[in-house]
Amino acid sequence: MNIADEVVLYDTMQYTKNDWRNRNKIKTAQGTQWLTIPIDVKGKMHQKINEATVSEIYNDWREKHWKALEINYSKAPYFKDFKQGFEELYKKDKETNLSQINYSFIKLINSVLGIKTPIHWSSDYDLDGDRNQRLVTLCLKTNSTDYYTGPSAQGYLDESLFIENNIKVRYLDYSNYPPYTQLYGDFVHEVSVLDLIFNEGPNAKKFMKSF
Repeated sequence: MNIADEVVLYDTMQYTKNDWRNRNKIKTAQGTQWLTIPIDVKGKMHQKINEATVSEIYNDWREKHWKALEINYSKAPYFKDFKQGFEELYKKDKETNLSQINYSFIKLINSVLGIKTPIHWSSDYDLDGDRNQRLVTLCLKTNSTDYYTGPSAQGYLDESLFIENNIKVRYLDYSNYPPYTQLYGDFVHEVSVLDLIFNEGPNAKKFMKSF
């Protein structure tokens, strides 16, 4: 987000199970642990991301997540400094829409890290065509010259369509991030940014490629 001039949350694409949209990992003394937001998918297999809601059967996920964070990060150097904001978000927010839940966390995390990039939603724009055309249209409507996406997009992205519209595709590189101080033994990369915040606090920026 910090390397872009504008971020668009693509919430109008189909929701997929067992993805990063509703779960992330934290580090514990026993290894990594998933924190998952339970989503109601019964009879809704073709719902969009912005239509995904929390399952009423497992509505105690907020308490479970916060308890796991407290247990595993209470001894982290900066947990107490940033505890209040995240605890309030977990305990006081009653939102059940997944997109809005994620947006609340993104805003808080960006505030902690000093990221001020404007955030919009794909649902704010009228997009037609296949998934490649919709992305190109989104770039054109936001006056974008560069489109940043994850490396997995190389499997389906039609770069020629972007080139035709003078848009450069840039694939993000998630490798070679410098290790930082962590609890519980050897360093592990694939965990939530909360791990970085609680362990490094104001020094977190030093471990991000965009700063």
